[in-house]
Amino acid sequence: MKKELMDILACPVCKGDLQLNVTEENDGDVVSGSLYCQKCDHHYPITESIPNLLPPYLNK
Repeated sequence: MKKELMDILACPVCKGDLQLNVTEENDGDVVSGSLYCQKCDHHYPITESIPNLLPPYLNK
């Protein structure tokens, strides 16, 4: 995931800001980590450079 995406990404539930937590990075791109919404108290995983922004109630 390109870090520049943080400018346009928002929580799919409340449209709040997301906080980026990087676990693995390669050439400036996020390979794994998570996006966190403080309002909803929910983490959205980033796996193989792809953020999974499915709302919690659809991600079961």
